Amino acid sequence: MNQKALVEAAFAMLPKAYAPYSHFHVGAALLTKDGEVFTGCNVENASYGAAICAERTAFVKAVSEGKREFQAIAVVGGREGAVADFTPPCGICRQVMAEFGGPDFQILLAKSPEEIRCLTLAELLPEAFGGAQLEKEDGSDADV
Repeated sequence: MNQKALVEAAFAMLPKAYAPYSHFHVGAALLTKDGEVFTGCNVENASYGAAICAERTAFVKAVSEGKREFQAIAVVGGREGAVADFTPPCGICRQVMAEFGGPDFQILLAKSPEEIRCLTLAELLPEAFGGAQLEKEDGSDADV
């Protein structure tokens, strides 16, 4: 799948966002290494901490279907779904991306299907925390 098609899939999610509090709609489209696409939108909640971002929605859908290897994600967003600028993922979403994607995992930010900015996870989240930090010096898992 090309970048433009992935971005278009993210744009298609904007009207599905549930954002009655921020009015900021976000759509995401996640590409697996085997070419499947999982989409997501943000879902807000009156208890703000219970909200979930579009990116995490896409990852949760994919992981719940057994997917574990990913190539790229497209992210778009704007007030009431009108995209005026690039919308980078929040810190929590970046951490989720670090769990499932390596430093070369691609994040496509778009203003339109023609205006795409491609960044790697290493660029957006340098020195990411991951499973390696939870291993003991002998290579076994840390007691948690």
